[in-house]
Amino acid sequence: MANCIFCKIASGEIESKVAYSDSTIVAFHDVTPQAPCHILLIPRKHVAFLSDLTAEDEQIAGHIVRIGAQLAAQEGIAESGFRLVANCGPNAGQSVDHVHFHLLGGRRMTWPPG
Repeated sequence: MANCIFCKIASGEIESKVAYSDSTIVAFHDVTPQAPCHILLIPRKHVAFLSDLTAEDEQIAGHIVRIGAQLAAQEGIAESGFRLVANCGPNAGQSVDHVHFHLLGGRRMTWPPG
């Protein structure tokens, strides 16, 4: 998508602090972190909402979860605990219409947030 900020980050058009990158996904540090560790994991393929994922996208979603856990270990938050959260739609708090997961950790989390 030409106007999608996450597509622009994935393509390198917009610079970001990349934590992980491969041919399927990109993970980068959030510019407004909500925890000491806050990394966004996005597919390179533009999919607006979780509800738009198809059977062909199952490997992408699984890959994001696996890499999220790997990044949690690299960031030193795996043992104390972390969250891997995806919001779907505006009422859930999704602010960019591109599937993304938030890796959050480094502090005690409260529920519900805010």
